[in-house]
Amino acid sequence: MPAKKRNIVYSTDPAFKKRCPRCGSYPCRCPQPKSLPPEQQTAAIRRETKGRGGKTVTVIMDLQLTPDDLKALGKQLKQACGAGGAVKDGAIEIQGDHRETIAAALQKQGYKTKFVGG
Repeated sequence: MPAKKRNIVYSTDPAFKKRCPRCGSYPCRCPQPKSLPPEQQTAAIRRETKGRGGKTVTVIMDLQLTPDDLKALGKQLKQACGAGGAVKDGAIEIQGDHRETIAAALQKQGYKTKFVGG
């Protein structure tokens, strides 16, 4: 019976809290996501100011990377721009308007880029 159907009230199993929410097993048996090579991906670069107190943020979206690879790419882009940023919800956010710098850095690594939004 899958873990989602169980109504466990109490468990003394220390590994119970570590179970995978998707497959319900410990250790997780779900297939691990893989990163596509840069030549097969197009990065969407967008500038946002809404909901940020008027501050400008450059967002890089639509990359199919593992969380570790996305975090490493975010670090490289932050260093290339000399700005802070974060990786949230599968998108990289860089503080400030650095669209041209980010596009050049991504194209140098082999990604195709496109500017989206206004």
